[in-house]
Amino acid sequence: MKIVIAPQGFKGNLSAQRVAEAIARGIKRVLIDAEMDIVPMADGGEGTLEALVHNTRGRIMTAEVAGPLGETVEARWGILGDGVSAVVEMAAASGITLVPCERLNPLITTTYGTGQLIRAALDAQCHKIIVGIGGSATNDGGAGMVQALGVRLLDKEGAELSVGGAALSELGRIDISGLDKRLANCQIVVACDVKNPLCGKDGASRIYGPQKGATKEMCYQLDDALSNYARVIKRDLGIDVYNIPGAGAAGGMGAGMVAFLGAELKQGIEIVSDTVGLSEHLKGAALVFTGEGRIDGQTFFGKTVAGVAAKARVLRIPVVAIVGEIAGDVRAIYEYGVDVVMSIAPGPISLRECMNGAELYIEDTSERAIRLILLKLEN
Repeated sequence: MKIVIAPQGFKGNLSAQRVAEAIARGIKRVLIDAEMDIVPMADGGEGTLEALVHNTRGRIMTAEVAGPLGETVEARWGILGDGVSAVVEMAAASGITLVPCERLNPLITTTYGTGQLIRAALDAQCHKIIVGIGGSATNDGGAGMVQALGVRLLDKEGAELSVGGAALSELGRIDISGLDKRLANCQIVVACDVKNPLCGKDGASRIYGPQKGATKEMCYQLDDALSNYARVIKRDLGIDVYNIPGAGAAGGMGAGMVAFLGAELKQGIEIVSDTVGLSEHLKGAALVFTGEGRIDGQTFFGKTVAGVAAKARVLRIPVVAIVGEIAGDVRAIYEYGVDVVMSIAPGPISLRECMNGAELYIEDTSERAIRLILLKLEN
């Protein structure tokens, strides 16, 4: 029996690889001779780097770059197994976890370090760069990123803009003559799982600004700044990013990627699935195990469990989802191809206890799942 094991990591606890190995150990308690095909997954957020590098037998790289507040941080990125494709996680250079809570301030945080990671990939002669843009601390529309790649953002007097989202209100002119020429021959694909426009009530600033430390007044200030940014981009570059679905992702990073790098915005789970060849792994499988730390209403919108289940459903393969927590009514997930969802919690225990014992609980839950499946088959 071939069983494909394709979970994402349990956020803040276990990597996708460790979750998959724990599921495999649980199954092996019952099916010693089962063929296990382990395919660690991600949806464009945390864990995307590891999933793509592991599945393609690539290698992890590091670079010293500017963090969200300008301090130097050591950020990881990866070169995939083909040697010419790279993966960059915005969170590694411009992420919210890099800023202490009391210093969060999207008026001044910058994406400059993400641009430096893209430049590092170009220096490594990569011709395709996959960029995961989840978990940012920024709201600068990718301005810092493009400055790191040679673009000059100038005020009405011709002076260079300072960093941060608020400075975009002073943007008067864009000079792309210094943009790294290597980008013209490089495909940029962005993992973007939200559809928010750049500005307005559903835009980057007003929807996501508060979680990055913005007050209500700051959200409106940042929204106005991004509106000016969009106007100047349209005038100087001839590209209208104002209402592009996903332009508001990661504080407007989606807009900056499209406008300056000609990037394609795609769902993260689709990028990962295509890159690791998930459909090929699924061929000939009798069963699929997937999973994530928490399953809720968001699981249906471009997340790993739903994405894996959708591909398995095409091949009529049963799917078991092993999860840390089931939050609310998730019955709709069964319409996406998941056959059963099982929580690893052995009883009424605390989150800390569950996280501390997660690997063993995953093993135990996977064993129970496979025993139930075999009971059905035997009858």
